[in-house]
Amino acid sequence: MRNGFLRVAACAPHVKVADVDYNISRIIEKLDGLVKQKTELAVFPEMSLTGYTCADLFHNFMLIDAAAAALARLVDYSREVRVIDFVVGLPVRVDGAMYNCAALVQQGEVSLVAKSYIPNYNEFYERRWWRPLPFPTEREVMVGDVKCRLTNCNIFRSHGAQIGIEICEDLWVPIPPSCRLAMAGAQVILNLSASDDLIGKYDYLKKLISQQSARCLCAYAYAGAGWGESSTDLVFDGKAVIAENGSIIASNRRWEPDHNTVVADIDIQAIDRDRMHTSTFADCAVNEAVGISVADSHISHHASGYDWSDDDKLLRHIDPHPFVPSDPAVMDERCDEILNIQVAGLAKRLDAIGCRTLVVGISGGLDSTLALLVAVRTFDRLGLDRRGIVGITMPGFGTTDRTHNNATALMEGLGVTSMEIPIAASVNQHFSDIGHDPAVHDVTYENCQARERTQILMDMSNRLGGIVLGTGDLSELALGWATYNGDHMSMYGVNAGVPKTLVRHLVNYYAHQQSTSDSVRGLLLDIIDTPISPELIPAAADGEILQRTEDLVGPYELHDFFLYYMLRYGFTPERIYFLARHAFKEYDYDDATIRKWLDTFMKRFFQQQFKRSCLPDGPKVGSVCLSPRGDWRMPSDASSAIWRK
Repeated sequence: MRNGFLRVAACAPHVKVADVDYNISRIIEKLDGLVKQKTELAVFPEMSLTGYTCADLFHNFMLIDAAAAALARLVDYSREVRVIDFVVGLPVRVDGAMYNCAALVQQGEVSLVAKSYIPNYNEFYERRWWRPLPFPTEREVMVGDVKCRLTNCNIFRSHGAQIGIEICEDLWVPIPPSCRLAMAGAQVILNLSASDDLIGKYDYLKKLISQQSARCLCAYAYAGAGWGESSTDLVFDGKAVIAENGSIIASNRRWEPDHNTVVADIDIQAIDRDRMHTSTFADCAVNEAVGISVADSHISHHASGYDWSDDDKLLRHIDPHPFVPSDPAVMDERCDEILNIQVAGLAKRLDAIGCRTLVVGISGGLDSTLALLVAVRTFDRLGLDRRGIVGITMPGFGTTDRTHNNATALMEGLGVTSMEIPIAASVNQHFSDIGHDPAVHDVTYENCQARERTQILMDMSNRLGGIVLGTGDLSELALGWATYNGDHMSMYGVNAGVPKTLVRHLVNYYAHQQSTSDSVRGLLLDIIDTPISPELIPAAADGEILQRTEDLVGPYELHDFFLYYMLRYGFTPERIYFLARHAFKEYDYDDATIRKWLDTFMKRFFQQQFKRSCLPDGPKVGSVCLSPRGDWRMPSDASSAIWRK
């Protein structure tokens, strides 16, 4: 496979009912096109060689023999091409019984999988033609001149992946065959279908496909009969759908006969990682993979046959901002849910300790603004006076008028208690005490300020009988971009599960969707537009921020991308780099820039684990979390050598 991806197609080409020559010509034409797209595995609809709506013609020897001859042609085709495996549907007669079969054709070899569940209700009366194949069955049969292996208990290898096959109704039963196939190791399920169209059925089917892919932690490629099937009683729109682990990643446009194929790159490595990580999957497999085996074959399964170049585009969308939904409606829903999680976590903590006072440092930056908004919403929900939220600005050597003014105006606009405690004099005294030259703007110069601010917040919380609300976000925790026992510490870190790329969207959502005045909304929007900075180095002569975080540690959108794929899927740096090059292709990041910041991320992520090992409590909001008590347990002295290499 190409870097862990398997290129899969679901196809619903035009058919003519009972015209096998026409149907196979369209299938071969489609396969030729798929080869040009470097497709490795393709699935066609149920009875794709004959058409699904042949009815009693399925018991006619002319049609049965024509389908067998067509299969022989496809076997010859596969011997010549050798780079693509594909599955077609046909009627098969064995010992006087008729079976609805899928034929997997691989480099001249054919494996037949019979339909397990035969519908005989409503518009379906398939029992008139087909028999179910008893489970488990595995035997050699002849289809015309083609020797085949007939089974309903095997999974197959294709280009390094393991695949399972089921047919139409098999998906709709309470325990589909794909459940057992997945438990036995199938990473991709192919479904040859002929599901007719009814009002509301398509939406139900998409949910069924996505849910099955989620339940089985697999990819699911579905090809449904389409244009050309008989419309005597039913209509078929030719559905082509590919799902992966709960998400539909490709689907065709319905009611457009020529838009009948989708091709996508399935992330086999991501599937394997989720199965490995989800321990109950393996526990279930022990009980449910009974009778399923992996088919043996002389076929070379691990060589793609295609020459991949760096310029070959992935046929799937790699979101450059995996934490941030691109759909505005979904974005609003996500923001509301996250804010509610943050508020619920903070409300429980305040209730548990009987606390009615919060102390929070307000810098005029994004993180502290989000923490303040969460605090306000929490107090409103608990029916507490907002004056119990004590926001403290602590201007220092690098504080600019823009951030200072925004901080004080925001606290006033939200109706919280506002205090200002400058830190310059106390930090200068500390410089004198420890013998540090204030003209040297090094890590000591910066961290003294951060720790002085934390000391003020802690001591004020003691004096006021409250707790300190932490403001640091998930991305800062990943990079260790926090002063140990400085802004790293609090009594509750409300933003600990929120990545930096999402923080600005949460603030923006609050600005536009919550009941805020025009002045507060304007302040929030200006804070969003303010460059990210710790403001620990003096500003320029014109008051502009000189110390910009992303100039020092790299763009947060890159780091959040790296963080997502390292923690969510456990990918290697090589693979993360591969994905990043595709995701950020249209952005201003060349390959060298991506490599540079990826190396920075790996180095800092390992070096800074000691800070995460003693994090304050805080709510988990998504699938990526760095809490040492739950999601991420790592030794503080682990080496990053093999990752950076």
